[in-house]
Amino acid sequence: MTSQEIINKTIDFVKETLAGAEGGHDWFHIERVYNNALLIAKNEKVDVFIVQLGALLHDIADSKFYNGDETVGPNKAREFLFNLNVDSKVIEHVVHVIENISFKGGNDTQKFKSAELDVIQDADRLDALGAIGIARTFNYGGFKNREIYNPDIKPDLNMTKEEYKTSTAPTINHFYEKLLLLKDKMNTKTGKDIASKRHAFMELYLDQFYNEWNGNV
Repeated sequence: MTSQEIINKTIDFVKETLAGAEGGHDWFHIERVYNNALLIAKNEKVDVFIVQLGALLHDIADSKFYNGDETVGPNKAREFLFNLNVDSKVIEHVVHVIENISFKGGNDTQKFKSAELDVIQDADRLDALGAIGIARTFNYGGFKNREIYNPDIKPDLNMTKEEYKTSTAPTINHFYEKLLLLKDKMNTKTGKDIASKRHAFMELYLDQFYNEWNGNV
């Protein structure tokens, strides 16, 4: 089986697996991350095949939808790629990407590093920024029936990984607990450049939000 045939089968598998998924973690999220990853990869020395597979499979089973179980996604990806007879080294690299790509509150140590992970991680983080990032954040907040904003509940930047995963704080808090931190966590020059623009857009949005909330506009 050629690399392109494997990619095509992976796309079909991801579309089928994520059918009906929450709107911020559905196939279209994967597609955007995939396209971002290919864009960033043009300026990096990476194995594009691993970048493609990692981007496509990085959210095949996001732990937040599996009671926090972080083993489901890597196991699903490993089994799928094994059944396609993908080289074992490629499989393990992709699995390591899935295991280490997540933000996890920002206080969790990344246990694996590679240029391919850097690219995919940047691509994924870009989709949490800007207009798309804002839309995804409020979509997930609604999915979890969270308050939009509560001035009495302040953002917590010192949460443990478990506290971050189980937080029920208002959606606006998520901007401070994750989204606005991502710009300075990007790995590649391309990622940093794009993130800077999207970060600025989010700051403008928050200014407008507070003005409207406080009746100033």
